Order: sequence, then structure tokens, then C-alpha cells
Amino acid sequence: MEQKTILLVEDDADLAECEMLYLRREGYRVICANDGEIGLNEAIEYCPDLIILDLNLPSLPGEEVCKAIREHDNEEIASIPIIMVTGKASEVDRIVGRVVGANDYMVKPADHKELSQKIKGLLDKSLSV
Repeated sequence: MEQKTILLVEDDADLAECEMLYLRREGYRVICANDGEIGLNEAIEYCPDLIILDLNLPSLPGEEVCKAIREHDNEEIASIPIIMVTGKASEVDRIVGRVVGANDYMVKPADHKELSQKIKGLLDKSLSV
């Protein structure tokens, strides 16, 4: 089976390193970006299989990154599954996440087992479409 690529957009270097190590152990190829603008550019350039997106990012907030991906002219890019993983825990934040196009929403610190299940579910769903 082909190795799946995940784009991790996270500005906290320690958390990003931890997540990258975990995702690589799970068998994924991981691309990491530490701000929203870089994350958006990486999404467009590499068209990963899935994006894990923080919201509180330098240069471009995660909500804007998600919205720009969903509005992209290339349908392959516009349909990349996105899991928002953020410290924003209110119900309003979750609703905003869904409105701008996130497929799922998790509050930090994300449970690795739950995150892994969500990733697998979204990747399996995108294969069947």
C-alpha cells in the first residue's frame, strides 16, 4: 500500500516534533509547516492526503487556511480532509471550524489514539469516494 502523506500545520515546535514522531511511527509521511501561510502553500504544492491544522498560527489563522483550501480551484486540493487540532475549545469554535470546512475538530492536547482513528476514518472515506 502507498504511504499516505499528512501535512501538519503547527507553530509550537515541541508539539509539532511530538506529533511528527507519532505520525511517522504510524507509517505516514509527514510534511510540517510552522505558520498558516507556509501551510497553505505546502497544501497547494504537495496536495497531501490529509491536513492536521492548528488555528492559532502566525501569518494566517487556521480558519483562513482551511477556507482558502476549500475554495481552491483544483478540486483535488479543495477536497483534502482537514482535522483541526487546537486549543480553542468552545462550541462556537467548533461550529466555526465546520463552517469553514474542517472535516473534524479536536482540542489539544489531542489523544493520539483518537487522532489516529479520525485520520484512518477520513483516509478510508476519501478512498471510497
